[in-house]
Amino acid sequence: MVGIISYGFYIPRYRIKTADIAGVWGKDPADIEGSLRIKQKAVAGVDEDSLTMGYESAAMCLSGSGVNHTNIGSVLFGSETPPYSVNPTSTILAEFLGIKQHYLSYDMQFACKAATGGIISTLGLIKSGDVQYGLVTGSDKANAKVHDALEYTAGSGSVSVLLGKKDPILNIHGWSSFSSDTPDFWRREGIRYPSHGGRFTGKPSYFHHVRASSSAVLEKTNHKPQDFKYAVFHMPNGKFPLEVGLSLGFTKEQILPALVITQLGNSYTASALMGLVAVLDVVQPGEKVFFASYGSGAGSDAFVFEATENIKNKRRNFKKHIAETKEIDYTTYLKFMGTI
Repeated sequence: MVGIISYGFYIPRYRIKTADIAGVWGKDPADIEGSLRIKQKAVAGVDEDSLTMGYESAAMCLSGSGVNHTNIGSVLFGSETPPYSVNPTSTILAEFLGIKQHYLSYDMQFACKAATGGIISTLGLIKSGDVQYGLVTGSDKANAKVHDALEYTAGSGSVSVLLGKKDPILNIHGWSSFSSDTPDFWRREGIRYPSHGGRFTGKPSYFHHVRASSSAVLEKTNHKPQDFKYAVFHMPNGKFPLEVGLSLGFTKEQILPALVITQLGNSYTASALMGLVAVLDVVQPGEKVFFASYGSGAGSDAFVFEATENIKNKRRNFKKHIAETKEIDYTTYLKFMGTI
């Protein structure tokens, strides 16, 4: 069975409180925190971008994996904020990692679900026998216009996973995808900041697609919500994952462990995967994890994972990493994001 054999992540240590952003614009911090259920977000430094963060997560992923880099047959990189409009980031990443040149490489876009689409593509490559191991990285230095709703949630971070058949920590029992032309979030060529449809991004977009893919994979794999120890849903804020999970029949107890990442904000492509990483701190062998991503435009990928005995020796202590923080003010945040 093909599965995830190793993983890595990177979270910048800088944090800005949503209350500080609200205060700049004369908003009530309690209203912002109450509606979004996010108190702070991770902010990439002025010398960081999606590539440098992607390298950090990928290097952690490959470290201790026991896989010879020459056996990695694909390197896929997903991001909404690549450092170049024309020039692949995936090949630069592979070069930095010392992966030899006989590999398939491409960059992926599909808003926040680019990386999970990459996992599905890599899964097929490995099942076919054309690739032995495949690396997938999702990374973003998420940006937003000042005084926009996204400014409170658009965070930074990266997650990488290595897929293969030998000694997986998570077996993949099945997946399902649901897609449509739903333009709830977009950024035209040459435009610096993304635009969104406000409340339209909820019911007809996020909720419709996540429910559809989730219901399909449960039926496809003959599982019910009560079969899972944990459930992870894409986290654009702290409210949506709970609402969609409860509507599908999952409990708060299954969903809450992943919601620790809401203190990092929405790192776009890495958001759902960051929730999975948080759960890997506590999942035990034999326990199943339900996972669903979401990407505006729109689509959702849902998976059924099961932890193996190998997880005991492959944990990365996510909780420790997110505790290492340095608070910054709003002016510093704007400098780091290149706004001023």
